[in-house]
Amino acid sequence: MAEQIAKLNFLKIAPRKVRALAGIIRGLSVNEAEAQLLVQRRRSAKSLLKLLRSAMANAKNNQKLNSETLFIKIITVDGGPMLKRYLPRARGMATPIQKKLSHVTIILAEKANQKANRFTMVVKKKSKKPAKDTKPGKKNKEMKEEKEIKPQRQKPGFFQKAFSRKSGTDK
Repeated sequence: MAEQIAKLNFLKIAPRKVRALAGIIRGLSVNEAEAQLLVQRRRSAKSLLKLLRSAMANAKNNQKLNSETLFIKIITVDGGPMLKRYLPRARGMATPIQKKLSHVTIILAEKANQKANRFTMVVKKKSKKPAKDTKPGKKNKEMKEEKEIKPQRQKPGFFQKAFSRKSGTDK
């Protein structure tokens, strides 16, 4: 059975927050795990999704494995180093703050009798917006037409006349 390992070190999210999501996708097929991570609203979902896609690409390109038969065999989240900071408090004291980091390891394996995929993932490619052909100082006919179509200002109603300010702009 062929396996593919991918690691993500020094993720700036506490391990217990990442473990919650890792538990959801453990044992799932790669396709279902990707679907689960796409609908999660937690901050660690984006990082885990990126790691999962990296592991899938490595398995496909390096070991020539079929991505439809892969599943998550093992996913571990270990604690990394802590950044120690201090918050000033009353009477000259300080409160320690521990900014925790995580190390995530994911192992993908191939399953022979894999069920058909329930989802099809479509990753939209980013495209550049078309550049405008307008030069500074010169105006296009289209831009002139857009500026000409302005709504006409209505005359002020009764309440605006009765409760007008003394600015003199309401005439």
